[in-house]
Amino acid sequence: MEPRTGAQRAFAVKVFYKNSDSFVIAQREFRREFKIHCYCAVPSAHAIKTWVRNFEATGSTLKKNGGSGKTVHTPEDVAVVREAIERSPHCSARRHSVLLGLSEASVRHFLHKDLHFYPYKIQVTRALHERDYVNRVNFCQTFLQLINQNQELVNNLLMSNEAHFHLSGFVNKQNFRYWSATNLTELHARPLHSSKVTVWCAISSLEIIGPYFFEDERERAVTVTGPHYVHMLENFLGPELARHPVTEETFFPTRWSYESHRTRFHGSWEEFVS
Repeated sequence: MEPRTGAQRAFAVKVFYKNSDSFVIAQREFRREFKIHCYCAVPSAHAIKTWVRNFEATGSTLKKNGGSGKTVHTPEDVAVVREAIERSPHCSARRHSVLLGLSEASVRHFLHKDLHFYPYKIQVTRALHERDYVNRVNFCQTFLQLINQNQELVNNLLMSNEAHFHLSGFVNKQNFRYWSATNLTELHARPLHSSKVTVWCAISSLEIIGPYFFEDERERAVTVTGPHYVHMLENFLGPELARHPVTEETFFPTRWSYESHRTRFHGSWEEFVS
């Protein structure tokens, strides 16, 4: 059935008022006025009641659209949002919308279109103590002085680190995506304590030393402890350095505190890591 026109709705409301609020008379007059066949439907009493209620509330028989009206974007609102974001940059747009009394859509519009702000993920890095910064500066100054005395000394610098590799197919859901026409709700089950192996590697200007896997005699992954690290230095790094084409002392910055250690190939490894 086609929707009623504005003239038809207005006629039904006028007849309803003129006949002591009678839905029956309004329906009968509606059929006569617009020549509607007796087998065709006329507006129901509920429809006429809705038109009357809309007319009394808004002055129109049309139903008012739901939701809030179009938000007016003013420079004052933009300034308020900017001040709130600068004061609390870690607060979500939804929380800001509640605190400011604005819709979330408006807040996001201000952030993207007017302020050109974008949400960025935080980066996690290793915590450093106060003495670590001093050690960094001391290492750089000392090494620069030594390089000025011997340009080849840069070949003796080893930078090392360890990385953990999961053995259970561990997936980082922040980086993993799958493409499909529909949401497959793909699940990836992982153990509570995922098995992993720690791998050590060092790099210099001449070559890469490693990788070295921290394992026991049965080739099972072990936690990196002081004794395990000394074992790696004595049984892996020592022989590797013996093949290194340099004969002077080697600089070995540790990743824990960025202290610069110097050692000779046949020095004391226990003293080196202490």
